[in-house]
Amino acid sequence: MKFDFLVLGGTGLQGKIVTKDLLKNSYSVLMCGRDKSRIQNLLKKYKKTDFEYVDLRNIKHAAQVIKKSGADVVVNCAEEDWDLNALKACLIAGAHLLDLGSEIPMTKKQFALDKTLKKKGLIHITGCGSVPGIGNVMLNHASKKFGSIETIEVGYAWNSNIKKFVVPFSIPTILTEFTAPATNIENGKIINIIPLSTLKDHHDKFVGEEKLFSVRHPETYTFYHYFKNKGLKTIRFYGEFPPHSFEKIMAMIDLGLGGKRSIKIKGRKIVPLEFLTELLKHLKYPKGYKEKEDLWVTIYGKKNGKDKVIKMNCVVPTLKGWEDAGCNIDTGMPASIMAQMVKKGLIKERGAFAPEAIIPPEPFFKELRKRKMVVYENGKIIN
Repeated sequence: MKFDFLVLGGTGLQGKIVTKDLLKNSYSVLMCGRDKSRIQNLLKKYKKTDFEYVDLRNIKHAAQVIKKSGADVVVNCAEEDWDLNALKACLIAGAHLLDLGSEIPMTKKQFALDKTLKKKGLIHITGCGSVPGIGNVMLNHASKKFGSIETIEVGYAWNSNIKKFVVPFSIPTILTEFTAPATNIENGKIINIIPLSTLKDHHDKFVGEEKLFSVRHPETYTFYHYFKNKGLKTIRFYGEFPPHSFEKIMAMIDLGLGGKRSIKIKGRKIVPLEFLTELLKHLKYPKGYKEKEDLWVTIYGKKNGKDKVIKMNCVVPTLKGWEDAGCNIDTGMPASIMAQMVKKGLIKERGAFAPEAIIPPEPFFKELRKRKMVVYENGKIIN
């Protein structure tokens, strides 16, 4: 069977969201990953999908699977940072690629393949989820209303109706955001910040009381890459967690469960982070549990010599039929929407991009609204 799309990391949370959204839009999808048991329900429910084992450490085999699938658009949702390996496999197979975002050093390596992608007539878009993703497209929309841009602040905030811990998104990513130095740009200079040194209480108008702190994210690199010629000097990224979730994550860190060095338990070597990741995959959402997330970007600049500020928000609910995903739909669904844009030929440029440079805001926002994600500009709904 020839497939419309291939999803790498298809057995994980985001891979399943992307796949389900594509299937609901009448496309066929080959789900690739390492644990078929996690998607048996999807394989039984939908006829237009199948599974193939892929380990992205084996680039040659991944390329062979992509080529054999017939899919010309690939979405990489694999946990941890395998985006460069996925891109190399797609270059061999001759397929377009979208991913959910990488650390800054890997993003630079992806952008460095721009000329190679152009020569092969392929497009790669990195950071196609929530933030990065929706936030980048909101910046694209707002940037057109400025003569110059001086500062961009961007982040996410979420909360839930039941104050019980569930995994907000990839636990390795979360622990990295809590502990790895945040890379901001201040007055044109890169600075590294200890995330929790900036911790403060904050009230988000859409989700409530939060713990806010600086977080390392690729937007500080891609925003500067595309908007430095518009006068951009300062970029800050913030993560916001509700107190009940923040406390549990801090406990995991304090207990050493985020450790990446193996320890011996009864003669066996176990990596604490790998154990924690697998353990939390079995954690179920409480009955009636719902989340709400606010993805936001604030742009400060000038227009016709006057100061101007635009605050963009995208507010995301838990959707009926997607309760087991919570607000994580705002990562998988945007990737599906952008992949469909590439498939339909709505994006004709070729090369390596981030969403703020390539995704048309209006049709993208329209698709978000179909999925109950509401976009605001200075408090006014625009989709």
